[in-house]
Formats: sequence, structure tokens, C-alpha cells
Amino acid sequence: MADRLPLMAGNWKMNLNHVEATGVVQKLAWTLQDKRYDPTKAEVAVIVPYTDLRTVQTLVEGDKLPISYGAQDVSVHVSGAYTGEISVDMLAKLKCKYVVLGHSERRQYHGETDIIVNRKAQRVFRAGMVPIICVGEEWESRRKEGHIPFVLEQLRWCLTDLEDEWMRKLVIAYEPVWAIGSGQVASPEDAQDMCLAIRSYVATHFTQEIADQLRVLYGGSVKANNIRDIMAQPDVDGALVGGASLDPEEFAKIVLFYQEA
Repeated sequence: MADRLPLMAGNWKMNLNHVEATGVVQKLAWTLQDKRYDPTKAEVAVIVPYTDLRTVQTLVEGDKLPISYGAQDVSVHVSGAYTGEISVDMLAKLKCKYVVLGHSERRQYHGETDIIVNRKAQRVFRAGMVPIICVGEEWESRRKEGHIPFVLEQLRWCLTDLEDEWMRKLVIAYEPVWAIGSGQVASPEDAQDMCLAIRSYVATHFTQEIADQLRVLYGGSVKANNIRDIMAQPDVDGALVGGASLDPEEFAKIVLFYQEA
């Protein structure tokens, strides 16, 4: 991982109202403190529903918690007559650090394309936040051994016209679609192969320096019992955690992967 700070980002998806969010964040913070969490060893973030953002912001700022937070999506539009949409300025006012873009569920259920992801990423960067851009293949691509070309083609469009300064902050999450919520998980070697391919692509199309700084996460049925093997891979810089992040004790174990078992 060189000098890259691992990022453990918990994606709550459409779970936990703002009252429940209070309890989960407080318990996560207490558990991390009790287990002597070291923020120089790993960064922890919660990616929460829009309705929870103000609550999480108040907790993090009021109690000075060592937890970053962010949103699960954002509108491609700046403002205007787009009922139900949330703009980058709204998220920036809530001091979000991260915005997840292109999650497979957004792609599947809302028709989100790589070009839309790219436009959103540019909006997010200009608003002073950091995108976590998700890429990943369906099982059919994996079965036919076309998974790496498929993901690199996603990257080609998602990273178009992103400035070098932005690329140094960007986070990319590799989430094989077939492993999300399925209980299946890519082997550590599979995760390494794809994360290395992503880093090599960035080195070729940007610079080696940027590639060396880029954080590439793995997502897909990550749990406390498999995180150490995943994080032992040299090009895996963290995890985008789904269901396990709803359990503060389980998520804390994932964040604390660097401690001895």
C-alpha cells in the first residue's frame, strides 16, 4: 500500500433513519476508542442516506469524532427544477468529505452510465469533496475472463477530463457486482489483480506518481473474517463495506484490520 492511508467506508445504503444513525455512530465511535483505534493506520467513513447527514455531521463535529462521512449519490445538475434531486452545494454545506458515484445499484436501478458518473465526479471535485467512483463487472464478464477489459472501459469514461490535481484525491472502489450482498467474495488474489490493473491504467493515462497516490478499495461481501486477507494485497487500499457496516462492532473490527487477530 506504499504510504497510502487505507480507507474503510461503510455504505449504509437505504438503511437507518436519523435516530438509528445516532446510535450506530455513537457505538462505532465508542468501540473504536475502546479498541484503541489509530487514525494514522486507517481512515473510517460512513456513507449515509441524505436524511442522516445532518445528524451525523452534528455528532462528528460536536464530539470531535475521528469519523469521516459522505453521501451515496448526488445530482448531475447544479440547481433548478429537478424534484427529488440533491446538489453538490447542499452536500458541501453539510461538510461531506466523500460522495459515492456509480454504485452498481445506481447503475442497475437508475440507469446511471459512466458518462453521468464522470459529469458528477467533476461537480463533486469542484465543490471541494472527493468522489468514490465505483466500477465492477457482472458474473458473465468474469466467467468469460473479460472482467479486466470491462472495468478498464468503465474507467476510460469515468475518468475523462479529470484534472491531475483531482486524480491525486480520487478514490476508486472495485466492486464485482456478483459479490455484492451475495455472500460471495472475490478471492484476495482476484481483488489484487483488478486493483493492480486499475492502478496500472491510471499510471498509463495520467502519471505513475498519481497512480502511486490513488486509493483503490475492494467492495463485495467484506466482513471481519476476510478483511485481513484482502488488505494483505499490495494494491488494495481499503474496503467499501455494505451490510457489515450497519453493525458497529463488526464494522469496527473491519476498520481495525491492522491489529493482531
